[in-house]
Amino acid sequence: MRLTVTLLFVISIISGYTQGCSDAGFCTMGAMKPDQNYSKRIAIKLRSIEFNYYRGTSLISPIIYAANVDFNLAITDRSSLQVKLPYQWIKGNLGENAGLGDISISYTTNLKTTNKWSYNGTLGAKIPTNDSNAKVNNEFTNGQATPLHMYYQTSLGSYDGIAGLSMINQKWLFATGIQVAFTENGNEFIWGGFPAYPGLGSTDAQLAEGREYVRRYDTGIHLKRGTDVMLRIERNFKFTNFNFTLGALNIYRITKDNVLKPATPDREEHRKDLDGTLGLALSVIGTFGYQFDVNSSIKLIQGIKLVDRGVNPDGLTRDEVFSLSYIYKF
Repeated sequence: MRLTVTLLFVISIISGYTQGCSDAGFCTMGAMKPDQNYSKRIAIKLRSIEFNYYRGTSLISPIIYAANVDFNLAITDRSSLQVKLPYQWIKGNLGENAGLGDISISYTTNLKTTNKWSYNGTLGAKIPTNDSNAKVNNEFTNGQATPLHMYYQTSLGSYDGIAGLSMINQKWLFATGIQVAFTENGNEFIWGGFPAYPGLGSTDAQLAEGREYVRRYDTGIHLKRGTDVMLRIERNFKFTNFNFTLGALNIYRITKDNVLKPATPDREEHRKDLDGTLGLALSVIGTFGYQFDVNSSIKLIQGIKLVDRGVNPDGLTRDEVFSLSYIYKF
């Protein structure tokens, strides 16, 4: 009991200084998602619909909102199909954007169940809904339609393949997965597209302030994201109608992001691997769940970022994250 109280205190601190994980989507798919139900029975029989609200602040100014509908449909007694449909809207200093996000589809099956552990596997994909090159025309772009940074895009713009494994029991969850971007996106954000920011005048000091701000957005024309590998470790504390979890989420980009470098007078157009895009993104994640009855429940998720990669042209890094879900099982 003393350990439980201590963990709840830690989670309350996290809530005040919360940061999110750099996640292209696979950390909430199938066998890799947090706070999974454990049963000694082999049969899965997952049939549920989840409505989720998400709010995340970036490392700069954009705030990302999303409303997700998450379907889980049983295929057999041991397997299920998950489909996630998000709608996103983003606001920041450079402009605004809204639209349908990437569609996630995954197949999860129970590989083995013993008296102590359940082992599950997932195969899936993310399907882009646009080329991630939405544009804005405002006072900062001198009247020109200008591509927004990836922070402002509703899609990653690439076709991704996903695979994962997990082992769970009443107290512990261990999960690992991999996400591979098979294609590049169409994003063409460049610093020079926003020459007038911050729009407070035209003095040398104001223009310098604007250039300094815009250059905080890491660029990546026609970005092909590197491959991510994840490891989730989570401890679950279950009570009659509610539960808490506390865990660590590690995401390691094992190959560099690759971008298009435009032609210059001295060099032809070419593709290049970006330095600083390799490495670890480490977060501590806390969840709270409450079961109203056998059909209905809610779940809250927050987390704190401890380590991040140095260069993030994909716009996935979050400074603060809050997620609230309502789940109905049938």
